[in-house]
Amino acid sequence: MLWQSMKKQGLFITFEGIDGCGKSTQVRKAACFLEEKKIPILVTREPGGTPIAEKIRDIILSPDHDSMTNRCELLLYLASRAQHVQEKMRPALEKGVTVLCDRFQEATFAYQGFGRGFLLSTVNQLNQFSTNGLKPSRTYIFDISIECAFSRMKKMVKVPDRIEKSSKELYQKILEGYLKLASNEPSRIKIIDGEESIGSIYNKICDDLSVLFA
Repeated sequence: MLWQSMKKQGLFITFEGIDGCGKSTQVRKAACFLEEKKIPILVTREPGGTPIAEKIRDIILSPDHDSMTNRCELLLYLASRAQHVQEKMRPALEKGVTVLCDRFQEATFAYQGFGRGFLLSTVNQLNQFSTNGLKPSRTYIFDISIECAFSRMKKMVKVPDRIEKSSKELYQKILEGYLKLASNEPSRIKIIDGEESIGSIYNKICDDLSVLFA
């Protein structure tokens, strides 16, 4: 199995989807599942994950920054990732720690590529530079309707950030982008029905993780 062939390096597992899809809940539950199996893990998120990257996150997501250009947004996301990968992710993976990350490269392809309209080739080149080639071993994309996502976001007890204030039309492009990315790499990227119950989703992810770590 994949884990057997990578004993000296931890697995890199990412959780992706549009806002409101439920991925953050499943990151926490997957972490508990792996901890019970005594697998060393690091749970982190993007943008963010380190002090510098978290400050960049604050800049990107602040509702006060509506004047931010799409080009600036893309570069800030990748600047955050560059710091995150070098300072935190890669050292953990090299020590054999499995990294669970709430969003990573697929988010950039979906949001800034398909959503904002940047050429995927450009986004890919910049992402390769920022990560120095680091790529997830497994990615879960949570598929959810735009209507369901917006309904969930309305129930959140928080002020919407700059990205969460985006239109349904933009979110539709992002969602379609995520599904296109999954279709291009079906062996690495798994689509999860984000509208199923939390327990049902958790069981499916645990089943897949059990195979990865067998």
